[in-house]
Amino acid sequence: MSNASTQSRGIGRRSKHSQTNGHPVRDSSRTRRKIVTHNDAYLYALRVAYLTYLLQPRVRRIQHAPAPPPPVQRSSTSINDLMKDFTLLRDNKSTKFPHGFMLELEKRLTGVLVGKERKPEYHDAVIKRTFAAFFNAFTEQSFKKRMEKDRRVEDLVLIFFSNATKELQKGKPPGDDSWKLMADRHLALFVRLISLILRDHDWARDRPELAGRLGTLESKLLAHDQDLSSMPSRNGAPGGAPIETVVPLSYEVKDMALVQVVARIFGLTNTQVQSDINKNRPIWTEKAALQDLKSYQTYLNLNSRKTLRSEDFDLDEAYDVWRKTEAHDLSQMMLAIIQSSPELAKSSAGASVPQLQRAMSSPDSADSSYPDVLRRMSDNSERSSYVVDQPFDMSTLSSGSQSPDTSVDDDTGFVFIPPDPRAYYRFLVAEAFVHDINDRRLQPSEATADVPAMKLLSKRSMELLNEIAVRWRIPPVSRTILLLDVVSEKFIDEEEGFDLDRLDAVFNFIKGQPAETKKSDNLVASLFSDRSKWTLTDTASYQHTLSSLHEALMRDLYKVMQTCYESKPPDIGPIMYVLEHHVCEDPSFSKSQDDLDAFSGALHEGLQQKAHEIYRSYLEKHVPQDQYSWEFFHVIELGKAVTALAQKIQKRYKKNPEIMGVNPFTALVETTLPLYAEDARDIVTRILELAEAGGEGEEVPIDDGFQLYAELSEIRSVYAQVLPNIPFPFPIEATLADFVWRWIRMTESAIYDWVDQAIKQDRFCVRTDNPQQIPTEEQRHSVSVMDIFSSFNQSIERIVQLNWDDDLQYAKFMTSLAKVVGAGVSRYCDVVEQRFSKEMDRLSPEQEMAASQSKQEKWLQLAKDTWNNKEKIEPFQFFPESFVKLNNIDYAAQQLDKVEHEVNVDACAAVIQRHAPPVTQRQKKVTNYVFTIKIVEAEDLKACDMNGSSDPYVVLGDEYQKRLAKTRIIYRNLNPRWDESVDITTQGPLNIVATVWDWDAMGDHDCVGRASLKLDPSHFGDFMPREYWLDLDSQGRILLRVSMEGERDDIQFYFGKAFRTLKRTERDMTRTITDKLSAYIHHCLSRRALRSLTSNKITMTTVSNYFNRNRPQPTTQAPTEPDVARALKPLFAYFDDNFAIMNQTLTSTAMIMVMTRLWKEVLVTVEALLVPPLSDKLSQQRQLNQQELDVVFKWLQYLFDFFHAVDEETGEANGVPLDVLRSPKYFDITTLNFFYFEPTDALIRTSERMASATAARQQSQRNRLSAPASLASPAFGGAAGLVGLPSTRRSKTIMHSRNLGTMRKAKEEKWKEAQADPNDDMILRILRMRPEAEKYLKDRSRQKERLAAAAAAEMIVRQSLMAGGGRMTSNLPRR
Repeated sequence: MSNASTQSRGIGRRSKHSQTNGHPVRDSSRTRRKIVTHNDAYLYALRVAYLTYLLQPRVRRIQHAPAPPPPVQRSSTSINDLMKDFTLLRDNKSTKFPHGFMLELEKRLTGVLVGKERKPEYHDAVIKRTFAAFFNAFTEQSFKKRMEKDRRVEDLVLIFFSNATKELQKGKPPGDDSWKLMADRHLALFVRLISLILRDHDWARDRPELAGRLGTLESKLLAHDQDLSSMPSRNGAPGGAPIETVVPLSYEVKDMALVQVVARIFGLTNTQVQSDINKNRPIWTEKAALQDLKSYQTYLNLNSRKTLRSEDFDLDEAYDVWRKTEAHDLSQMMLAIIQSSPELAKSSAGASVPQLQRAMSSPDSADSSYPDVLRRMSDNSERSSYVVDQPFDMSTLSSGSQSPDTSVDDDTGFVFIPPDPRAYYRFLVAEAFVHDINDRRLQPSEATADVPAMKLLSKRSMELLNEIAVRWRIPPVSRTILLLDVVSEKFIDEEEGFDLDRLDAVFNFIKGQPAETKKSDNLVASLFSDRSKWTLTDTASYQHTLSSLHEALMRDLYKVMQTCYESKPPDIGPIMYVLEHHVCEDPSFSKSQDDLDAFSGALHEGLQQKAHEIYRSYLEKHVPQDQYSWEFFHVIELGKAVTALAQKIQKRYKKNPEIMGVNPFTALVETTLPLYAEDARDIVTRILELAEAGGEGEEVPIDDGFQLYAELSEIRSVYAQVLPNIPFPFPIEATLADFVWRWIRMTESAIYDWVDQAIKQDRFCVRTDNPQQIPTEEQRHSVSVMDIFSSFNQSIERIVQLNWDDDLQYAKFMTSLAKVVGAGVSRYCDVVEQRFSKEMDRLSPEQEMAASQSKQEKWLQLAKDTWNNKEKIEPFQFFPESFVKLNNIDYAAQQLDKVEHEVNVDACAAVIQRHAPPVTQRQKKVTNYVFTIKIVEAEDLKACDMNGSSDPYVVLGDEYQKRLAKTRIIYRNLNPRWDESVDITTQGPLNIVATVWDWDAMGDHDCVGRASLKLDPSHFGDFMPREYWLDLDSQGRILLRVSMEGERDDIQFYFGKAFRTLKRTERDMTRTITDKLSAYIHHCLSRRALRSLTSNKITMTTVSNYFNRNRPQPTTQAPTEPDVARALKPLFAYFDDNFAIMNQTLTSTAMIMVMTRLWKEVLVTVEALLVPPLSDKLSQQRQLNQQELDVVFKWLQYLFDFFHAVDEETGEANGVPLDVLRSPKYFDITTLNFFYFEPTDALIRTSERMASATAARQQSQRNRLSAPASLASPAFGGAAGLVGLPSTRRSKTIMHSRNLGTMRKAKEEKWKEAQADPNDDMILRILRMRPEAEKYLKDRSRQKERLAAAAAAEMIVRQSLMAGGGRMTSNLPRR
């Protein structure tokens, strides 16, 4: 057992004999207290009770004798004089009746008339008659209305007096004035009725002046007759006068109230007490009481030991005050006895009985003076100054030595005063307490907000004790100290009925704290607070009582606090209240700080021992003995029990967390939490060891691990608050991290199934309740994308809710989850795009019919269509499901952006980077490399169709003929431009084959040509993009732009890859949609349409003209503005038809995206009309004339306005934003107008000037930056195309696409770069149509190759110097 438990046995035992702790001891009440017998105490108490009966006022019997009628007298004061108090203040609102008074007066008058008035003086018939006369006048409407308006008292009183006078004069003979006095009485009754109404409705409080003046008026009217309720005296009837006669004493106990109290306290019958009174009646007389007072007065004057002396007080001034008041009070008491028994004055000297002659000089001294004096004595027992006296038995009270001149000390004792008044009084107080507590007839006092219901002492017992204290000369302070001493002793001895509530009630009583206190209580409280007037004996006794109580209460507090961790412990509030408010705050109490510290230490150790015992009981309850049956559930339940107890204790002591300097909550948690942490560590470690030994089937469920972590984290947080400087003994994260990794692996294995199931259950339709309802923006995506992101968020939220406390581990968890989310997004994009492509690549009814035709039928149909000039192209019938799929991809990008922000990707990456080891210490591992291959364009392809063109698309595959990517189809174009990208992941070199196919709806697709390229990571160590012109094995060439990025285990990389996948899928789907419309765009914006417009609408409809389409046409008159606009009308109608279909399903964002892509297609088509693609060879395309150029730019302006779609009424743009319409390509086209017809020499000079400026700018950037800047424009081919030199601009990387914000920023930078870095590409494209510029084109191409090669060599040298200290190395840098 701990030291605290050992000490508690000594603290918990109560003892009647305790140390004084240095305080003065009570030698009279405890150490040298005289033995008081039960019979002696009874006899002395009986004497005082009997003396009180003798001195009580005599009972008088009242007899009524008839008397002659008094003569009728009428005051000479007129009614006008009586009403001056009101008439002088006519406009004062305080003397007016309140609103609503007249209605209440009417009701009250009705009650008087019908006999319902409760006052008996209004039941007389004559009164009812006068009131009825007034009632008739009062209810007259004009008068009543005037009274309700003015509300003046004098008007109402005068009208009543007038009606009463008239009514009382009826039937009276002339000269009979008796009715005048009756009129005054009746008016007084009326005024009294008004006052009653004011009081009943609480109006008198608001109008005190009115109530006072009405009372004064009533008093004046009753000057001759004040008893209005005496029926015979009213109205002049004969009356009488009372005669008092004194009733003699019966000397029977039944008439003695205090004697009966003494009998009940001592458990005697009235017969026994009557016998004792009869036996001692000759001795217990008023004369003996008077003699006791005289003797006491003599002892006081002689400074005897039987009274107090100055040595018994701390201050001489206190003794002087006591002696002066004591002499005065003794005289008053003797005067009361003599007034009760006047015959004693004959045997008393005048000097001994002051004021006797004056009191006896009254003619009725025996009758009238005695009650007054006795009443003053009764009051003085509570209020007069003599109650400050001390007991006069100096054998117990005197603190000094006996005076040598007190010769009267050996005289006989007193009759009514015991030898030791203090001891006898204390004995009586104890007996009265025991009796009153056990008396069931005694009701407790009423409970208040501060004081509970309590049985203290009955009223009769208090009267008896007060009377005894007065007769025995026990002052109030001594009484209260003895009262507290009795209750304290019984409380310490644990007697029944003496609990903390009673102790608190006694303290409140002696201090005068209850709300309703008498003047005597206030006097006691003032004397109790003024302790300079106390005797040394009272001071020592009070200090000893407080010290004993403090020790007992501290023992009780320790005992109660040992149960504070139980479910329903005893309340410590009463103990603390008594300790703090009654003991510790008392100025007479003093306790050393060392004693308090020792108690706090013992209490803290005891609480720790209790906490240890409780924890052991929890451990035995929740954790089995057999370790093979241990589970995480047992650790969780044990933790819940510990935390529940801690929370309960914290809540229980929230308002008062510390008890005597000890915090129960702190003592609990600093004991139980370390024990729990150590046990939990051992149990969990053992469970994991057993599970690992049992194999995969014995793994602990993941949910159990998560629940355990949550419980342990909560306990650790509490532990950190209480013990901030001591580490938690259990490494939670290191032990339970495997459960999180298992959860991530389980999520990774299930992610594809989640995606497939979500897609399988999705119908890809808008989510409207009614098919006819127009869907909102929120309803235009389907449920599959919502389901998969709900699964993603749940997986992430599961980790987030753990509140993992290791930042590095948490960042790694999020990185792995980002990889899983990226895989799910990629899977969703692949499946959705496959379904989308299947829907978009379906054959039209005409194509299906053509597929079933023979070869001869196909040729005949082609010739027929050519002969009929069939040029109208029907809109493609889009499925709403296809547009919903595009909406889903856009919605997925938005949701992924939210996930990226919620996960706080940048913070996770920063944490991992901060904890990453130095580069030299990192382990080498197999690195995945991501090659981004952009299929840009092709030149001079072989024509595979009968119309002399092809419908090319590109398929990328590896050396094992595995398809890696496929582009869209570009119809009727031998110089197609795809601009499509694909990501290929590899761990080493990879050979890819680019095959160009010709799409054919009526048979197998034809191979246009093939080219191969080796992707070697060692060639891309600078991670710069490269461009490759690959010659096809048949005819023409294809341009590929290749960049490489190391695949990193990085959260930003995974999110960027997922965003790129979404955006590429979105771009490919959008391009597929626009490709269905591009054929008609090319048809309407073709050179054939341009020639038709500028040659007065002459169309070439024959086959011969079709093959001679490049023959120059004669110049004709320029077309008008309406003609130019009319030429685009079919295209606009075609757009409107398709946009109407799209607008029903696509979201506004997707709609703008499709329109933006169509605008780019328009720009590419317009650009193809003006100039050929960039190359180092001459082009067969002829240059447009001025008339044709003007038409093309007018078309461009019309199309610009159409796509911007400005509302004519509101001026609001509803189409593609201006910043998108005014793209770099748009500006390149608009700048062609400045160079298009310039001479060849001028164009060559301008190109050279631009090339020089570009070279100088690049050189400046290389000198300013440590890393190489972007180099020249895309190479034309030749040697540069063979070796794949770096491109002029840095392509978009995965890190630039990790969220929507970085993607927008990359677009803005690209726009700024295009604006700030103009080049001569458009001039070179114009020169391709000038045969004389053939040599310059080749020279310019070689110049670009040299610049690119020099820049590449410089960059490689610089990177080698930075990475390896000047050594050339072919190893790739570790990412």
